[in-house]
Amino acid sequence: MSGSLSTALQTSISGLSANERALNTIANNISNVNTKGYTRRTVEQEQRVLNGIGAGVQITEITRRVDETLLRNLRLEHARFGAIDVQQNYYDRTQELFGAPGDDNAIGHTIAKFAGAIESLAMQPQNSLEQRDVVRWAEQTASQLRRMSETVQDLRLQADREIEAAVDEVNTLISRIADLNDDIVRNGAVRRDTSDYEDQRDVALDRLSQIIDIRTFNHSDGDVVVFTSSGQVLVDTVPTSLTHNAVSNVGATTTYSEGDIGGITIGAAVNANDITRSIRGGELKGLIDMRDAVLPNMQSELDALAAALRDTVNQVHNRGLAFPGMQDMSGSRSFVTPATQTITFSGDGDTSMVLLDAGGKQVRTDTLRTLLGGAGGSIDDVANAIAAFLGADGSAGVVDGKLVVEVSNPSRYLSFRDEAGTAAGSAPQDAVIRFDADGDGAADETVSGFSNFFGLNDLFVDGLPENIHDSNVLNGTFAATPATLTFRNAGGALGSVAIPAGARLSDIVTAVNKAGIGVTASLVTEGAGARLRFASDDSATISVTDGAADTLLADIGLRVADVRTAASLGVRDDIRQMPSLVARGIVQWDANRGVGGEYHASIGDDTLIQDLAAKLSESRTFAPAGAFAATQASFTQYAGTILAQNAALGASNADDADYARTLLDSIEHKLDSDRGVNLDEEMAQLVIYEQAYAASARVMGTIKSMFETLDRILG
Repeated sequence: MSGSLSTALQTSISGLSANERALNTIANNISNVNTKGYTRRTVEQEQRVLNGIGAGVQITEITRRVDETLLRNLRLEHARFGAIDVQQNYYDRTQELFGAPGDDNAIGHTIAKFAGAIESLAMQPQNSLEQRDVVRWAEQTASQLRRMSETVQDLRLQADREIEAAVDEVNTLISRIADLNDDIVRNGAVRRDTSDYEDQRDVALDRLSQIIDIRTFNHSDGDVVVFTSSGQVLVDTVPTSLTHNAVSNVGATTTYSEGDIGGITIGAAVNANDITRSIRGGELKGLIDMRDAVLPNMQSELDALAAALRDTVNQVHNRGLAFPGMQDMSGSRSFVTPATQTITFSGDGDTSMVLLDAGGKQVRTDTLRTLLGGAGGSIDDVANAIAAFLGADGSAGVVDGKLVVEVSNPSRYLSFRDEAGTAAGSAPQDAVIRFDADGDGAADETVSGFSNFFGLNDLFVDGLPENIHDSNVLNGTFAATPATLTFRNAGGALGSVAIPAGARLSDIVTAVNKAGIGVTASLVTEGAGARLRFASDDSATISVTDGAADTLLADIGLRVADVRTAASLGVRDDIRQMPSLVARGIVQWDANRGVGGEYHASIGDDTLIQDLAAKLSESRTFAPAGAFAATQASFTQYAGTILAQNAALGASNADDADYARTLLDSIEHKLDSDRGVNLDEEMAQLVIYEQAYAASARVMGTIKSMFETLDRILG
């Protein structure tokens, strides 16, 4: 009898114990109803059997209700949303600072004001107020381009610093997940509840999936392996770590492609472990794209605008003069070897030099062809010819690689007039200058305008060394024609590199870098392609030429790079300080003056400023730059397109973010409905287990009474 009662007692105790644990689980569920990442626990019970006889109940395990498919989808959407959402602040910043195309503070509006000032000056070329307005709006335009460029680079620096912070957080999460793996395996091995550890691990994995695209695989012992979408293992038996050191400053030429910005490495911080290009989602992907694609494309578009504005204005401005002429001229073009580099006038074109007095009357004149004794000569020969023409009235020479002309006689002024022929009074027409940069007898560059070629009367200057040369934007299928590239600086030839037929852009980069000649070649990603870039290692001016019969450099459109132009553009110092130096007219020919005609300058001449006003309003072709294909537009239209493109990208990103957020919310709702705590269900279960606990307690009370009765009988 007592044996049966003892068995009954143990059975009722098992009921109390099991129901107590079940009640504790329900209490834990209810208390964590609002805890993010908490997964509802359910109690799994089974009948306890001893020697084939039922002996009560026991809890086999406490399980978490998780739909692994939904969880996997959630993490995929986390990565997608993270990449989009992190970019929105950058788009908002650029739109806030750059304005919309129609805003008064937009760059297009400022360029329009500059063009308007030019038109006003064309109506009153001698008016000092109008001259000051031209300079003011020219400087406003350059200043705004500089600020916009600075903003772009500041945002790139911010993105790089956010990448560093995100990498640090990834490392913290990787370490946390690895530690939780150990806890889960260790406790699971002795059949202890690991639900809390698994919840904490899921929270860490969810956050990790927001930063970087991940996949997971669960081992049978509860351990989870974490790897990126492209297969790099982040967490396994031994956790790894990522490394990225943010740069201290960023400029337009600071790129990941060229190695100026370090990659994100996994394990040892070496190039072979760089996973930057293989990151496909998460905040890191969004930040990398913003730093290396979106913002650099915007910078390229700004540089294209600034360079086109500089070149167009300067070409016209170099044709003319500010009455009564010029006295100090310092060219903007750099020459590495002026003794061997040559220019040649194409066709019958020539350039007349005219020395004028303070009233604009001709003192004397001669042509460069006459002084050179032919169609061309070296840069030093040109400087000597100008010096010979000036005689005691001035000097000319090459200083620090640039042509410098000075009229020392305070009552004399110099001007240049390009003409269709050598005869005095020939029709004004830009001289076509063929420049042989390597002295091999073949032209490497053709430029319109003698003064424009040297940059003797530029309005806009950037002060940049010619140490970087860029190609056009090229696609990945480009194949080179055979060529020998020669690099030179002021000390002479740095070296030559043979490029075989069919070479890819990457092959050219490898060949130049392997030569070790003090020039670094790189491919700079831009838009849908890349630019081939050659940069001097010591930042000194270099020239790049190919053989006389080679066409490679012409094929790729290699030239002194426009990169950095927007960040450096400004009005020439002497013009900024003395607006009356703005050119308004040109040297005119009057066949009725003197014997057979003379050149002269007039204070009211508006010929040049009218031409400049027309040029600024014309539509022109902009080469592919940034996200833009070749574009036909005026300067104000192109400037507006840059802002419109940025606004469109921002709006598209916001729409994508809204869609991704909606999808993410939907998945989270489904997942929370499945794994989250439902108070109604928990309260219903509470009643059931409460009743079961009370029933077990009542059984124990009954058995206790029976034991007491038995004790009295036997007592």
